[in-house]
Amino acid sequence: MPQTILHMLTQELPYDTRQIESVISLWSADCTVPFMARYRKEATGGLDEVQIQEVLDRHRYVTELEERKQAIIKSIQDQGRLTEELEEQIKQCVKKNELEDIYLPYRPKRRTKATIAVEKGLEPLARSILDSRGGGPSPEEIAVTYLNPDVEIDTVEQALEGAGHIMAQWMAEEAEYRRHIRQYLFQKGEVQCRALHGKEKTRSKFEQYYDYKEPVQTIPSHRMLAIRRGEREKFLVFTIAVAEEPILQYLEERLITENGSSADTLRSVIQDAYHRLIHPSLETELRLEVKDRSDETAIEVFSRNLRALLLSSPAGGLKTLGVDPGLRTGCKLAVVDGTGRFLEHATIYPHLSKKGIEEAGQTVSTLLDRHGNQAIAIGNGTASRETLEFFRSTLPENPEIIMTVVDESGASVYSASAIARDEFPDLDVSVRGAISIARRFQDPLAELVKIDPKSIGVGQYQHDVDQKKLREKLDQVVVSCVNHVGVDLNTASWPLLSYVSGITRSLAKAVVSRRDEKGEFTNREELREISRFSDKVFEQSAGFLRIRNGVHPLDNTAVHPERYCIVEKMAEDVDLPLARLVGNAAVLDTIDPRKYATGDVGLPTLVDILNELRKPGRDPRQDFVAPQFDEKVKDIQDLNPGMVLNGRVTNVTHFGAFVDIGIHENGLVHVSELAHRFVRDPLDVVAVGDWVEVKVLSVDPEMKRIALSRKAVLPAPADRKKRGSPRRPKPENSLETKLEALQAKYRK
Repeated sequence: MPQTILHMLTQELPYDTRQIESVISLWSADCTVPFMARYRKEATGGLDEVQIQEVLDRHRYVTELEERKQAIIKSIQDQGRLTEELEEQIKQCVKKNELEDIYLPYRPKRRTKATIAVEKGLEPLARSILDSRGGGPSPEEIAVTYLNPDVEIDTVEQALEGAGHIMAQWMAEEAEYRRHIRQYLFQKGEVQCRALHGKEKTRSKFEQYYDYKEPVQTIPSHRMLAIRRGEREKFLVFTIAVAEEPILQYLEERLITENGSSADTLRSVIQDAYHRLIHPSLETELRLEVKDRSDETAIEVFSRNLRALLLSSPAGGLKTLGVDPGLRTGCKLAVVDGTGRFLEHATIYPHLSKKGIEEAGQTVSTLLDRHGNQAIAIGNGTASRETLEFFRSTLPENPEIIMTVVDESGASVYSASAIARDEFPDLDVSVRGAISIARRFQDPLAELVKIDPKSIGVGQYQHDVDQKKLREKLDQVVVSCVNHVGVDLNTASWPLLSYVSGITRSLAKAVVSRRDEKGEFTNREELREISRFSDKVFEQSAGFLRIRNGVHPLDNTAVHPERYCIVEKMAEDVDLPLARLVGNAAVLDTIDPRKYATGDVGLPTLVDILNELRKPGRDPRQDFVAPQFDEKVKDIQDLNPGMVLNGRVTNVTHFGAFVDIGIHENGLVHVSELAHRFVRDPLDVVAVGDWVEVKVLSVDPEMKRIALSRKAVLPAPADRKKRGSPRRPKPENSLETKLEALQAKYRK
């Protein structure tokens, strides 16, 4: 890594030189972020995934900046205009926009009023007037000598006009002026928004912005994105406005030192330069900068929501009946076994007639008897509440069967995707949706990775932000979550495997093909038999892949194969077979990790190994909590202010949290109603998937808006111990109690 880049990184980042060098070196050697964070702690100094990604992102920015500097230096050098002072000024730049400001006067230009005036020989006139600083001979006296009918300069006014265009361009290209005015616009500028002509009385979700203004420096991401969407959808017009007098005064102080014959000419040129060139250019630049800032915030919110959703509690390996509800078209049923393998499907019509209810009941009973299902997962789309009521009224009370509603966001996208067609080429899209719902209940992470994250519905204006940056960030989140949890090598789909550290899509498909052809893997080493599964791929991926009941007891742990020898030495030292050491907390607590430290294996890695051995193959996700909605509330018309309901957080934005209360429309808990204290970031208080108690504040059936409060049902601040409502004791026959019993039975 060039020393210039390393120096910039050490100046900007709060990490020491060794950490930064190690991260870049490992990245250059094709090591992934999860691998570095988990298995190279000694090299990185214990940096986590977020910190490692920060180093890599900044390294990319600085590298691009340095490459741009070299390109600019060469361009100016080719023009024969490069000086030592200018070159040093370029090299000292730390921001891309400042670098472009310096390059602006030297950038090849299209024909403008100024370049045309230069072609007519008016550049010396412009220089004379500008150098006069407001004094000296009058501009008219000087301009007489530049009259030239051959280039259509017949009058003094024409000469002065052309010289003015040249001076205006010089002023607009001066880096120091642009830097000062840009900063002033950001600090003092205002986003001013109004309704598009003719839309002033139109009801829309943009009404609050029909006459709106807010400082550029403080406008929140969600409001800026909403305004931009309103402008794109032809409801709003917005500009970035600022008081111009201080800017004009600033320019005059630097360009006019005498109040002589040319002062008025310079003042006129300054106003023209600002209104025609400087402000439009910097306003466009600032609009993009504010958008970038808003995009970054929105992408960060989306990524945190996505992480919470992907790490939602799995119900586990229960035989599940997935239900994609519908009214006229019927409900599609799909049965999957404990590993998510599709078994059978059917269609029922319980919402059309009494006969339909009877036939549907018989079909469901037959399926349950045939497969011994332990859970029924119903998608939360259209007719979900009616379908849930049908199952509850039709099936006898059975403590062995869990019945719940599952968020089906994105299931329809999966159903029509190439992945779904590849998995189930002969099935209807709605049946594929029912399979996805069942699998999502069993393991949200394994199923959601098959869906474009933008379709999951936990974002904030996700279709309005920079799509490339959004895709990069969301891919990072998915990769992080998959490797954090670990993947069962013998049950994982190829889309899930493709997010494992070091494994590509094609290699993931090759792993599944080998499994289909030769049966389940019995140890991690068998991966090496697959073509293109190189030593580097094995190094990066092996620790994140699990084999239950395999030949080697450590293959079902996060212990990397390269460290098996350490664990084997531990087992030898305590005189126990390796299999009996794994999971033996009492013995593991007696082991001193310092005894096994070597040159490249330090305490961080050894502590991780011992923690993993205490709970081998543990799932880091929280225990599953089944949703329980108020059965009396089925529609927005059933809501009244003052009602207290249970709900699940489905999305968190900067202005609040959306909560599913069991009807088609989600309610909004505004940020001011999330807690008794001031909440700067709603994600500090709630997360996607949280089960909360809320109070209805207001209902607008026409606009389908529901205002909720979490603050109104929270205990007093002095009594609050931790985030979230206090968890109520579980009733003896609650879904959670049933699930815990079934999971314990399944594990046995």
